[in-house]
Amino acid sequence: MTAPILRPTVAEIDLQKLARNLQKIHARVQGVCPVNQTGRVKVLTLLKANAYGHGALAIGQFLEKNKLSDFFAVASVEEGLSLRQSGLKTPSLVLGSLFTQEAFEAAIAADLSVTVASLQAAKTVARAAEKVGKKALCHVKQDTGMGRIGTRLPAIISVLEFVHQHPQLVLEGFYSHLSCVETDPGYTAWQVQNFRQAVDEARTRNIVIQNVHLAASAATFIHNDLFFDMVRHGHSIYGLEKDFEPILTLKTRVVFTKILPPEYSVSYNRSFRTDKPLQVATLPVGYGDGYLRALSNKADVLINGTRCRVLGNITMDMMMVDVSRAAHVKNGDEVVLVGRQGNEEITLAELAQKAGTIDYELCTLLMPRVPRIYK
Repeated sequence: MTAPILRPTVAEIDLQKLARNLQKIHARVQGVCPVNQTGRVKVLTLLKANAYGHGALAIGQFLEKNKLSDFFAVASVEEGLSLRQSGLKTPSLVLGSLFTQEAFEAAIAADLSVTVASLQAAKTVARAAEKVGKKALCHVKQDTGMGRIGTRLPAIISVLEFVHQHPQLVLEGFYSHLSCVETDPGYTAWQVQNFRQAVDEARTRNIVIQNVHLAASAATFIHNDLFFDMVRHGHSIYGLEKDFEPILTLKTRVVFTKILPPEYSVSYNRSFRTDKPLQVATLPVGYGDGYLRALSNKADVLINGTRCRVLGNITMDMMMVDVSRAAHVKNGDEVVLVGRQGNEEITLAELAQKAGTIDYELCTLLMPRVPRIYK
């Protein structure tokens, strides 16, 4: 039995907008002939970090039911096991670098594809596959300049050869990650050249790779020639990329209003004091919900279609806002913290700029105690 939602702080997820975002990506890459000449570029959807805070299981179920994604990707074996345990069967890649044989064994047993970031990892996954008694689906990761995980040229070719030749391993993919597509075209070009060199070398050695993938959200729309066999998307499908529809609305309701006199302090450490009589509303949301304390005295919320400034330090479970400009505010009035109300809109990008961070961080910080409601 599902518990009733009694606290009014909720995140609404618009699945139709999600579908439109994915259809836009499919339209972008459709008909482009990839390196394996199949004539169709696949789309991989990132469900890591609880689908960027949007709810991995519900998002995955919607995408699988509507055949909107060819592949899923998660950050850990645990995230992948959660998808499998919920009944999802879409091919799913664990992006993280696994370092114990037990982790590889769990992934292989659940038909999860694993990232192979080194020759040592390739040998470990081979032993794991032999123990489990199933072939391991492997995506070899090249470090082309991100400096995170993966093997650099020329050693990456030895990893590809090992996986290609081992009877217990399936070379399901080969990939890398571009670190600064939107900010450094010169470095991006160097990374791309690095990757292409490895792909070409693999071809000359007759190494067959099922899915070559490099482009993520930004690269897919900035470059026309980086699609290969598959593109990876997270930022864009959740509407965080330019020209995509944001699918998340964070809402709450006013639970208390008061008129504060001049020279009255608001919240911890007296970081805000009134300079005149002020109508103030209290909202049942705070950094315990993932709404950053760094937004104290900086962010706005929307009430009755009007921007209302956050006053004082945001607390764990509550925050205060100036509602002097919003007409006739009362307990129970809807408050939009992220999203649109009337003619006004507050985006995650706006809040990220005010908090000195990125929008990815803000949505992934949304805590489990904030119910997700799927429209």
